[in-house]
Amino acid sequence: MSMSSKEVEDIARELLTAYETGHMVSVPPSERPGFDLDTAYQVEAALKKFREAAGHREVGQKVGYANKAMWRILKLETLVWAHMYDDTVHYSDHNSATLSVAHVRSLKIEPEIVFGLREPANVEGAPDAAAALTRTEWLAIGFEIIDCPFPEWKFQPSDFVASFGLHAALVIGEKIPVRPDSIPALVDELSRFKVRMSRNGAFVEEGSGRNALKNPASCLAELSTAIARRFPNHPLNAGEIVSSGTLTAGHASGTGDEWTVDVEGISLPSLSLRLA
Repeated sequence: MSMSSKEVEDIARELLTAYETGHMVSVPPSERPGFDLDTAYQVEAALKKFREAAGHREVGQKVGYANKAMWRILKLETLVWAHMYDDTVHYSDHNSATLSVAHVRSLKIEPEIVFGLREPANVEGAPDAAAALTRTEWLAIGFEIIDCPFPEWKFQPSDFVASFGLHAALVIGEKIPVRPDSIPALVDELSRFKVRMSRNGAFVEEGSGRNALKNPASCLAELSTAIARRFPNHPLNAGEIVSSGTLTAGHASGTGDEWTVDVEGISLPSLSLRLA
């Protein structure tokens, strides 16, 4: 049994209200009859219309479930995604930023590689990291801040898609240009580089590019292919930003925390973020 367009819109408005107020959603959409991943993308499209009608501009996509082991467990065929907007994506000043997030419930922070596209990512055939980078203008390290409207952080992939991908904010560090002659080296470096996360000066966790589909550029390629398959008339476009999946576990955070991610094995500077 599929959901009606009115039911889709009602869920979108419920999740938008939760997003704008910090209220919880006691019953995730996935627990409601007729709600599946296809319906979740319908809700996500409705949320995009609502946000654009309120004057916000879509600026890119964030990735979820960039881990094939999770695909098998959750019966996913590919990763999932949701839009990001001009009021949630921020750029650091000399690789340092201070951020205040409104309507907080229980924030977590994740380091991710962020890509900026130079041209539309119309991908044909199997996902290819090098091919994806040829369409990329720049890359950077970033902090993705996520928040969950569902109790105890319990949700399904369809809930993730329908709730803005849990996206609260993205802070982007210094952009490194992607030049054609640098792509072979970047493909190799992105598969091997490491990150070290510290909170308030204390080491928290080490992560790696391999944690995002074994290479964040492979994540970008997989996303391009998945979007083209599901929405052939709306591929990733020139100028869009892609946050390509976490490199470590998500770590709980709150006001006053200062996070630093140090990068080794690829020419990206450290990035620091203080939550105000």
